[in-house]
Amino acid sequence: MTKRSYYAPKGGLPPQTDLITDRAVFTEAYAVIPKREFSDIVTSFLPHWDKARAWVIARPLSGFAETFSQYIMEVQPGGGSDRPEPDAGAEGVFFVVEGEVTVTIAGKSHVLTPGGYAYLPPASEWTMRNTGSETTRFHWIRKAYEYVDGLDTPDPLFLNENDIAPNPMPDTNGAWATTRFVDPNDLRHDMHVTVVTFEPGGIIPFPETHVMEHGLYVLEGKAVYRLNNDWVEVEAGDFMWLRAFCPQACYAGGPGKFRYLLYKDVNRHMQLGAFNATRRR
Repeated sequence: MTKRSYYAPKGGLPPQTDLITDRAVFTEAYAVIPKREFSDIVTSFLPHWDKARAWVIARPLSGFAETFSQYIMEVQPGGGSDRPEPDAGAEGVFFVVEGEVTVTIAGKSHVLTPGGYAYLPPASEWTMRNTGSETTRFHWIRKAYEYVDGLDTPDPLFLNENDIAPNPMPDTNGAWATTRFVDPNDLRHDMHVTVVTFEPGGIIPFPETHVMEHGLYVLEGKAVYRLNNDWVEVEAGDFMWLRAFCPQACYAGGPGKFRYLLYKDVNRHMQLGAFNATRRR
């Protein structure tokens, strides 16, 4: 089992001696939230959660990225929730970066440690508690599940990245690899959350331009990332948020691996509701 590194924000507040200028940017095509922005004053508290706070780093915005929300949760020992998810139609993914959490679903408890991944189906009435002795921090990605006639909803999943061999991308000699928690051919799933790893000097060798929205949280290392027409430097603790069709590419900067947690929506037809409503008039 390979042990891996995971950056987790700790909060606090930059000192009065710091310059205001930094890398934070929000454009029509993408946003970058650098790790310095994860201060105490931008956290949120959630109903029915105790001893917990959240950095909300993505939420549906009309005209931008519309399919998902993403939180970094910080839960103190003994904290958690017995009513965590207010939307019965929402599916969720946990990815633990520090400490441990216990998730209970259908009467069975599962302990997740750093690198731990959980897929939580819609209407599954799960609960979560920090049963350890240290503060836990984890990503919580939420999406409205898109039901399809003839397809069941996915089963719950509890896995750990450290037990899964990354899949090298073709023709990269292992410089670019993806750790997958879900079978890409399983069409029950309408989102994928993976860990992408680049060896030092590894690249995305063309500007990917596609329909999937992305959330990319840098877990380890640094890189120069192309977003639309801009090149930005990113490092562990930074978050990138891409709307559909935003061109993206990167150079991994070294000296170690560059790794990020990636969200994307998959396996569904494009919604044509607005077009059909117009056509019916």
